[in-house]
Amino acid sequence: MKKVTLITGSTMGKAEYIAEHIVDILEKYNFNTTVTYGPSLKDLPIKGVWLIVCSTHGAGELPKNIQPLAKEISEKKPDLSQVNYGAIGIGSKEYDTFCGAIHKLDQLLKNHHAKRIGEPLEINILEHEVPEDLAEIWIEKWKDNIINLA
Repeated sequence: MKKVTLITGSTMGKAEYIAEHIVDILEKYNFNTTVTYGPSLKDLPIKGVWLIVCSTHGAGELPKNIQPLAKEISEKKPDLSQVNYGAIGIGSKEYDTFCGAIHKLDQLLKNHHAKRIGEPLEINILEHEVPEDLAEIWIEKWKDNIINLA
């Protein structure tokens, strides 16, 4: 059974809602899932599959609950070469920093040799009243990319 660790960064709870909805879908396909809410690096497996679901706060900033993880990765510089990950960003296209937080996390993980699977999903909350619907379409395709990972 393939394990997926979902990592959420959220200010208002949208990332958590999306992550919990994704868990329901992945578990239908017999994935083993864990959802973390602002975890520490020591709480995460350093090999396997991560799915980052993160909203953008303020002017493209990371939400407070995921800032410590990003700082920890930046400072400790772990080797994440055994991590494959997906990325879902939530934001408003009203701002020129649309989905800035997920872009920062994506770059941070790449800088530490994690391998992204597929293209990130960027959800514009102005266009998608129920962001879980768009995430559901994306996860149906994304899960196929991780089924055959070693």
